[in-house]
Amino acid sequence: MLIFSLDPGTDLARALSARLGQPLAPLEDRAFEDGEHKWRPLCDPRAHHVFVLASLHGRPEASPHDALCRLLMFIGTLRDHGAARITALVPYLAYARKDRRTQPFDPLALRYVAQMFEAVGTDELVVLEAHNLAALQNALRIPTHHLEAHLAFGTEARAITERGPCAVASPDPGGVKRAQLWREALEVELAQPLGFAMVDKRRSAGRVSGEHRVAGDVEGTTVLLLDDLVASGQTMVRAATALRLAGARDVVAFAAHGLFTGEACRVLGDPAISRVVVTDSVPSFRVPADSALASKLTVVSAAALFARAVNERCGSPAAAPPLP
Repeated sequence: MLIFSLDPGTDLARALSARLGQPLAPLEDRAFEDGEHKWRPLCDPRAHHVFVLASLHGRPEASPHDALCRLLMFIGTLRDHGAARITALVPYLAYARKDRRTQPFDPLALRYVAQMFEAVGTDELVVLEAHNLAALQNALRIPTHHLEAHLAFGTEARAITERGPCAVASPDPGGVKRAQLWREALEVELAQPLGFAMVDKRRSAGRVSGEHRVAGDVEGTTVLLLDDLVASGQTMVRAATALRLAGARDVVAFAAHGLFTGEACRVLGDPAISRVVVTDSVPSFRVPADSALASKLTVVSAAALFARAVNERCGSPAAAPPLP
């Protein structure tokens, strides 16, 4: 087994290496004067099951397109040089939100990305909290393993539920199944019932509509508000405000991916949300230390989820580390 990380300096890469007890394999990233790059392994991948960790978010020095191109070209290189099996570990999958046509002549970006992974010889894709799991599974013809982000939130959620009655909520109808699965898992773990709610939200031509309508009873509860990602923060704040008006005592926002784009650091400072909890799938480089968001932000590691997935694919599920 070999494990490469195309972002070796991130907290997630270091934590995954530590949990597996295996150093990251060396690679060369060589930049040319015209902006092109060359990525190559510095050890022989022949006959190895190779795992490549790469999160496909934008960053100060590279766009999501750059991150995607880098991963695809590196996988192609590994395939050319005899890797026995290649598994892409993708904490954040770019273009996963565009999975259906909503306007004339719209692209199906998720399907095109899936076709590119298949074309370069990827054997399996492991993704953390896809925007739409059914769409992801239908887009790909190679095996796809989906990691549910709520498994990384266990410690935080248990601490909250110990302080009084709680409910799990989705900020929009599209995330209801995700929130329901977390609620069911928590009820089994805690052996106690939890409330459930959904906030109404509709989007058309980029505009979000919907009054402060909440389906479900949240009166007097702390609400665990779960979504797959936080970008501008508007959806979370809109939902938290509606939940507060419906009687929620407190709202803690949970999301797998903290993109925090645009005015998110200001928007999420809104008192309707007391805390924001995300995984380390996307480093929080867009959150200044003096921003309104920084003081209420908690980042938990997804390394245990990916370590378990790696061990299971290497035939040693018993060696998989415990989840939080």
